[in-house]
Amino acid sequence: MKLFGKYGYLLIFSVLSWNLVAQSHETPAGQPAQHQTTPADEYPEKHALPDHAEAAAGTEAHHGTNPCGHTAGEAGEFNAGENAVHHISDANAIHVIGNFYVNLPCILYAPGHGWTLTTTAAFHAHHHGNGTVAKDGYVLVHGNVMRVQDPSFPKGEVPVGEPAHQDVTNADGKTKTVYYTSYNNTCYALDAKTTYDGGILGGGVTSFSDFSITRNVFTMLLTAVLLFFLFRAVANAATRNRGKAPKGLQNFIEPFYTFIRDEVAKPNIGPKYEKYMPYLLSAFFFILGLNLIGQFPLFPGSANVTGNISVTIVLAIITFLISTFSANKHFWEHTLWMPGVPAVLKIFILTPIEILGVFLKPFTLLLRLFANITAGHIVILSFVSLIFILGKSGTSMTGSIAGIAASIPLTLFMMALELLVAFLQAFIFTMLSATYIGTAIEEPHHH
Repeated sequence: MKLFGKYGYLLIFSVLSWNLVAQSHETPAGQPAQHQTTPADEYPEKHALPDHAEAAAGTEAHHGTNPCGHTAGEAGEFNAGENAVHHISDANAIHVIGNFYVNLPCILYAPGHGWTLTTTAAFHAHHHGNGTVAKDGYVLVHGNVMRVQDPSFPKGEVPVGEPAHQDVTNADGKTKTVYYTSYNNTCYALDAKTTYDGGILGGGVTSFSDFSITRNVFTMLLTAVLLFFLFRAVANAATRNRGKAPKGLQNFIEPFYTFIRDEVAKPNIGPKYEKYMPYLLSAFFFILGLNLIGQFPLFPGSANVTGNISVTIVLAIITFLISTFSANKHFWEHTLWMPGVPAVLKIFILTPIEILGVFLKPFTLLLRLFANITAGHIVILSFVSLIFILGKSGTSMTGSIAGIAASIPLTLFMMALELLVAFLQAFIFTMLSATYIGTAIEEPHHH
């Protein structure tokens, strides 16, 4: 079985490449419940602290008195929404428990300063994912690498205080959160990584680009490796047992293959289905593998890969490209200039709608997968948050017990439902992809 043909390799390579270069913008979470909005000119990219404030930035930050602003990760009123978003976001390090992290490679580039190759171990992260050491102007804030804006910041490894943030209002009246780190009695403003989202998701071009192996990229690589060995074992078993009834792992995987072939590819694509089977199978098992690994709450699981819109965008674009470049004359004729329809209707109504429909199809793919997986993770984390909400962050034992009693059955129910969704979303994406490809290559019916 050629489950990973040329389209399969294209799929994996494209998703990894896109996620490395243009990951969706994820601002470090953990902001306190109350904020003070400050005019931009009062918080420039660098400002001095009062005497002895550098020590306060490190020792008093945990009490909310960081002189650079609100400490990132400071204790405050528990916010279930921010907690959920923080846990499903991508990061440059994988938090396991306490201060223990799985450190990942950091590949960073700043124009005029060149490349910085290191790992997140260089930042000496603690429980909140904040680094206590800066390396070549880069710091770690809630597990995400940020860069000091001021070019005079010292190179090499230097100790820094707890990162902090302020809500800053610019000249246009728009408010954004600016993060700071402190070194040598001075607060330094930080830049997030460059994201090519045109500002739609709150990102934009900044002072550096991050090509690192993040948690999501690590999970995709892990999934690709596991699938490779899985299907290699199945292929070897099929070769050994040629002409015999399948058994073992082959017997487990073959019904999935048969289902995609007989219930998805053949009915929707038709006689030419074999050409597109490698892509359909690769997409189905790749999405399914990512969904299942994301269900596991402990390392190496828990990553929200298919809930990252950058990943679903690439998957949808691949389907779009395959269906568009496979489309025949019959498809384009009925899309651009439908026979038997008055020209006025074609020009002003039908043709614009059909063209719009061609570009809306990938949006249905990317949004459905992204929204369903993200929503499931957020609901599960919200149920777990009942423990902290009812227990008032540990101050009410009775409330904590009530929260545990409520959250455990609800969470188990949602995890069982999410297991179904993991298979369902992989199937729906594959089914719609096959439908779009089949529509594009359908031959005209002659009566």
